[in-house]
Amino acid sequence: MKLIAGLGNPGRGYANNRHNVGFMCLNYFAKKQGIRFDKKRGKARIGIGEIAGTKVALARPQTYMNLSGQSVCLLVKKFDINLNDLIVIHDDLDLPLGKIRIRQGGGSAGHKGVNSITTELGSQDFIRIRIGIGRPNIIGGSAEISEADIITYVLSNFTSEEKQPITQAITRVSEAVLCILTEGLTAAMNKYN
Repeated sequence: MKLIAGLGNPGRGYANNRHNVGFMCLNYFAKKQGIRFDKKRGKARIGIGEIAGTKVALARPQTYMNLSGQSVCLLVKKFDINLNDLIVIHDDLDLPLGKIRIRQGGGSAGHKGVNSITTELGSQDFIRIRIGIGRPNIIGGSAEISEADIITYVLSNFTSEEKQPITQAITRVSEAVLCILTEGLTAAMNKYN
């Protein structure tokens, strides 16, 4: 079985935030695959299905972003998931808007949701699909972006100009997940990175 976790914050108020692009991608993928989030397990909304002969559990942790690891770790144990079969989809400030990057392992680059997962699992060795949300433009030309600026930025909604590149990225992430499931990680990295 594969576990695919999209990261975000639960609740309508966060639904369209930049930080919730992991949820957005997983929702789109689930809809394309005919999988409904009709169960609550491991502090997450989950949907179970089969894609190209592979059983999958899709999960949206309901712990809030900074505690995503609690949910992901519970689900890894519940479904007895090998870390090579865990895919985490999340936003990334350091990638240009709409760019996606796939890789296995590596650090969190300061992403608190990924940090929580690596801490709870005691390992960084899982597949990540990162979606670029860009960095905030600070009025006044200050070279330093504060933690408060970043929090405000990631918890704000995409602008109308950003919606097209993000919509395209969500479609590409769905294709990339399908590629990982049917052709493997290397093929997906070659096609989508």
